[in-house]
Amino acid sequence: MASLSRRSSTGSYSIQFEDRDRIRQTITLGKIPKRAAQQTLIHVEKLAAAQITGTAPDADTSRWLSGASEKLIAKLAKVGLVQDRQNALLGAWIDFYDASRKADPKIKQSTINASAATFKSLKKYFGAGRPLRSIAKGEAKAWRVKVAEGRAENTVRKWTAAAKKLFNAAIEFGVVDANPFDGLQVTTLEVREREFFITQDAADKVLKACPTLEWRLIFALARYGGLRCPSEVLALRWGDILWDQQRFIVRSPKTEHHDGLGSRVVPLFPELTPLLSEGFDQAEPGAEFVITRTRDSATNLRTQMARIVELAGLQPWPKLFQNLRATRATELADSFPGHVAAAWLGHSVKVAKNYYWQVTDDHFEAAGQSAANALQKLPQGSVNKCSKGGENLAKSHSSALSAEASVGDTRLELVTSAV
Repeated sequence: MASLSRRSSTGSYSIQFEDRDRIRQTITLGKIPKRAAQQTLIHVEKLAAAQITGTAPDADTSRWLSGASEKLIAKLAKVGLVQDRQNALLGAWIDFYDASRKADPKIKQSTINASAATFKSLKKYFGAGRPLRSIAKGEAKAWRVKVAEGRAENTVRKWTAAAKKLFNAAIEFGVVDANPFDGLQVTTLEVREREFFITQDAADKVLKACPTLEWRLIFALARYGGLRCPSEVLALRWGDILWDQQRFIVRSPKTEHHDGLGSRVVPLFPELTPLLSEGFDQAEPGAEFVITRTRDSATNLRTQMARIVELAGLQPWPKLFQNLRATRATELADSFPGHVAAAWLGHSVKVAKNYYWQVTDDHFEAAGQSAANALQKLPQGSVNKCSKGGENLAKSHSSALSAEASVGDTRLELVTSAV
């Protein structure tokens, strides 16, 4: 708890507080209006609390810091409440930022680890001793161009997003006034060419090739339950299965830091019931988790699953577990309203459209059958007219393409590809 005092002889205000090492610190404010001194006291208390907990100050204090004078910032920096604006260095700020995130229980270690490559690159490119305030927008853009060499666009966007968050935190702490990474692309793109739909026949072959019941459960929970693997699969407990209600609870470590998104209720799909029943019958007395032998979330399940897919006589598909989840998301969206399918998978309809729902061969086949059925219902004369009109349209379209394909003495070959 900070305290405000006023020296009667000079009218000068000062603030005292205990830092995280329980050392009494003093900030001299000088002769300022009482109201301004009281407002400063409120924000110093919040900064001291943030220092102790290793978290960022709230939005109100961040705005206050951004408008504070250089003289006041220097005083706050002297007692360790903020970084000195002029002397805040990139390497030191990255270390402080990482330490503050590690102290925040809502931020997972995997999230922190995901930024490590970005921060290493920033230190190498700009230098750990580079003052934060000296990094300009043009330099940030040049760094992005450099890291793009030999990397996928989505990787570059994720790295840029991590760099942007780093500087946004510096703004919140009053270390810098602007973010040089603002305006650079950070939203990941859809990568449709890596989509793969795992058919029922292929899934059956993989299940038969699984060496143990646990591996059958891992595969089935991803393919038919749509669970994220390994996080949600490993988090599933026998107590989460509501046998009498034909439902089960999925606990999501990925989304648990969002209010109301730590878990979801999913139907006990008929493809899962026999396997889960068999697993429950074979479980050791008092067993808590459904998957017991592969509990470490750092275990590389993908490598073993790829071997199983090969044993099934299939070629391992890209994004092995994500495409299992995407396949189930697509199937559910075909049978239920979009918001229902998305809720069962634990994401929004927007995310489902952009990253999960796929267009399959069955969709084309169903569309073709619908068109054929519609033609059969038309009177015979109408069908003939439609056919003749279609032929004329096809001929007209072909002529137009031929004309466009000839330019001077150069002829372009028209290539068609099967869907």
